[in-house]
Amino acid sequence: MTKVFTLAHLSDPHLPMPQAGMLQLLNKRATGYYNWWRNRVHLHVPGALAGIVADIEAQQPDHIALTGDLVNVALPQEYRRAAEWLAAFDSPDRITVIPGNHDVYVPVPWSESLGLWGAYMAGDGQPPATGFDVFPTLRRRDGIALIGLSTGVPKPPLLATGDLGSGQIARAEKLLAETGREGLCRIVLIHHPPLTDQLRWKHLNDASSFQAMIRRVGCEAILHGHNHRSEFARIAGPDGPVPVLGVSSASAARESKYGRARYHLIHIDRDGAGWRLAVQVRALKSDNSGCEPDGDFVFHSAGGLAMVA
Repeated sequence: MTKVFTLAHLSDPHLPMPQAGMLQLLNKRATGYYNWWRNRVHLHVPGALAGIVADIEAQQPDHIALTGDLVNVALPQEYRRAAEWLAAFDSPDRITVIPGNHDVYVPVPWSESLGLWGAYMAGDGQPPATGFDVFPTLRRRDGIALIGLSTGVPKPPLLATGDLGSGQIARAEKLLAETGREGLCRIVLIHHPPLTDQLRWKHLNDASSFQAMIRRVGCEAILHGHNHRSEFARIAGPDGPVPVLGVSSASAARESKYGRARYHLIHIDRDGAGWRLAVQVRALKSDNSGCEPDGDFVFHSAGGLAMVA
């Protein structure tokens, strides 16, 4: 009997904001910093994130996927805090991280920013990531191919859009084709939802090009964050619809506009010549002590998405 592989997917933890110096706020950070202390500090709370992490640790998944937005306005001290948080969570071989738009809020030297998490973004057998040119990344785990993409690009104030770029899309197509020929279950990790019906100020600019690539080579599922909600969509693949699964913010306060924090526990196993993915939405309990089931979905690699509970 084939072993079931369990993947925990969380996103957008938005770790608490440290105090910033005046000189650090002489750019786009100023608006984000103000917005945090006026609004977002009440939306993203450490207790909620701690409850999500505790539940993931109790569930003991085979791997953890974190699809971006660990920080808020790209302060150097935020990256250091995030590196410490990741190290306390689990080791780089157990967590795959990709960047979100807040992780590249403004340009910061790689060694002072994402480079501090480089080991969590590196592909198998590679040294810690040294720049955005490492994407797409590939990690193989028990018949599963985790393919990480980067959509984060510094943008002007009030914009939260993302870009893949034609080069990254071309490299991803080659990687998906190769892992498809190997018979692996291909899970794409991306921060921005690769959909064309998103709000213009926060959408993925080249979603249409990404979808065209998926129509050519396919994959078994696409996991994203960014919208801070558990949501499910489909895009066309060469053998049928491909599920696009968004997850809530892992630090969302119960009373926030996003509702309580959630993550997805995904059980992956063989289904004849294809794959079966059963997704359990796990939501934070009222006392933040862990999570409880909050819906289940199951889909097959060429059979679309069906809600079963």
